Amino acid sequence: MTTSAERATTEDSGSTPALEDTAPAATNGTAKAVSVKTSGSGSARDVASRLVTRLGGATIAFTVLVAIFGGLFTVLTPAFWGHDEITQFGRAYQVAHGGLLPQKIHDDRGVAYGGDVPTSITALMGYALRDYTTNPEEPGSMVEDPSAYDRLGGAAVSDRTEPVWFTNTAAYSPVPYIPAAIGIRLAELFGLDVGGMIALTRLAGLLAYLSVVGFGLYALRKHRVQWLAFTVAVLPIAVFQAGTVTADTMTNALAIMVSALLVKALFLGERLGRVETGALLAATILLPISKPTYVLLAMLVVLVPADRLGFTGWKRGIPWGFAALGGAVFAVWMKIAAPTGDGMGLMRPEHQWHSVKPGEQLRGILTDPGHFINVFGESIALRDERWFSQFFGELGFAYIDVPALTMLACLFAFAVSIGVADRMTAATFRRTLLVALTVAASVAMIYVTLYMSFTPVGYYIIDGVQGRYFVPLAIVAFAVLLRWMPLRLTNVAGRTPTLGPAVTVIVATVIALIGAVWKYYDIVWG
Repeated sequence: MTTSAERATTEDSGSTPALEDTAPAATNGTAKAVSVKTSGSGSARDVASRLVTRLGGATIAFTVLVAIFGGLFTVLTPAFWGHDEITQFGRAYQVAHGGLLPQKIHDDRGVAYGGDVPTSITALMGYALRDYTTNPEEPGSMVEDPSAYDRLGGAAVSDRTEPVWFTNTAAYSPVPYIPAAIGIRLAELFGLDVGGMIALTRLAGLLAYLSVVGFGLYALRKHRVQWLAFTVAVLPIAVFQAGTVTADTMTNALAIMVSALLVKALFLGERLGRVETGALLAATILLPISKPTYVLLAMLVVLVPADRLGFTGWKRGIPWGFAALGGAVFAVWMKIAAPTGDGMGLMRPEHQWHSVKPGEQLRGILTDPGHFINVFGESIALRDERWFSQFFGELGFAYIDVPALTMLACLFAFAVSIGVADRMTAATFRRTLLVALTVAASVAMIYVTLYMSFTPVGYYIIDGVQGRYFVPLAIVAFAVLLRWMPLRLTNVAGRTPTLGPAVTVIVATVIALIGAVWKYYDIVWG
C-alpha cells in the first residue's frame, strides 16, 4: 500500500485543471465572446477530467484504441488467417451447437477429433488454407485473389455439413469459446452469409476482450500501475488475436483481469469491491479450463489476505474453496481432453504424424530429466529471439512479424509505464516470492505442455513455443519486479508525474499499432 508520505510526494491525479480565463479585458461584445469561449473550454476540460477520474485514463484509452485497431484487424485479416483460425472456428461452431465435449471423427491417417461445419464455410476454409500456404515472392501480395474471398464469403451458410479436423482445439473446454459461439448463433438468427458470420464471430470476441480487460483496468483506475496493465493489454499480438476467432482472446482477457485484481489486492494492498471479488473468484474457475498452462495464475487468489477480499470469520476459507473447485474442474477437463493428445501428431509433416507421444515424453521427463533440460537449453539457444519478437506480434498464419518500430515503441511504453508504477509495498517478501515461483512454474508448464503434446519424440528442441503464450503472465511478472525494484522515474521536482507518462504511453502505443496494421496490410493485401 502506498504510504501517506509517498502520496504527498509522488502521486498525482493524472488530470489537468481547467484552463483559467486569462484573456485581457476587452470592451463591448468582444469581452462577452471571450468569456463564453473560455468558459466553454474550461467546462469541456472539467468534463474530461471528471471522466478520466471516474473511469481511469487507461480504461478510456484501452477502449478507444482496441475498438479501433481490433476492429481494423477484424476487417483486414482475411477469413481464417488468424492463429489456427480454421480449427478455432470449427471448435467454436461445435460449441455453438451444443458440442461441449471432444468428438472423435474418422481419419485414415490416425486418431482425430473434430466436428461438422457447413460446406459453404469449409469451402472458404479450404481456399484460405491454400492461399496463405502458397505465397508469391516479394513484392507480390500474399492474397492472390481478393475477389475470391468476396465470392466465397457472400455465399449463404449451407444446411449441408461436412466433418472438419480440429484435434488441437477439441482439447479446449467450451468456456473460451462462449463469445464466439454467441456470435455464430446471432449470425444464424440474422441470416447472415458466410462472411457476415465470420465477421460477427470475430466482433463478439473483440467485445468480450474489451469488456473483461476494461473491467480489470477500471479496477486500477486510481493507481499509476494501470498504465503497465494497459501496455500489456494493447500489445499488437493481443489486439490482433482479439480481432480474430481464437480461444486465446478470452484466455488473455481473463488472465489480464485476474492479474490486475491480484496487483490491486496483493501488491497495492487495496480492498476489492464485491463485484471485483466476485470476478476474481469466478476467474479462479474459468481461467484454468480456458487454457491449462495458466491454472497456477488463477490459484494465486489464495495469497490475497482474506480481509482485502471482504471476507472475515468463517468466510476466510472461501478463496481456498474456489481455488480447490478451480483445480478440480481443471483436473476433470484434463482427464476428458487427454485422449486428443494422441492425434496431435497430424499437425506435423507427414513423416512425423505418429511421432508425437505424450505418454512417452512424460516418462522421459521423469526418468531422464537431464535430457529434457538439455533440450530446453537448446530451445532457448536456437529460438529465444523468435519468442521475443513474437511477444510483440507474429500476426496470424501470414506469419508477419510486427516492424522494428512497433517493438521499439512497445519497449518504450513498457519503460515509461514500469518507471512510474506505484510502490508495491503491500506484498510481503514471502508472498512476492511465491508469486515469482508461480510465474516460473507457469512458464515451465508452457514448455512441458508443448514438449509432451506437440514435440516429436527425440526432437532436438521443444517445438511449438510462441512468444504470445507469455503475454498472460507479463503483468504479475512485472509486479514482482516492481516489488523488488525501488527505482522510479521522477521529474525535476523529485515527484513521479502522471499526465506526461500517460500521454507518452498512449502515443507510443498508437505508433506501435499503426506500424503493425500498416505492415500487415501492405504485405497481405499489397
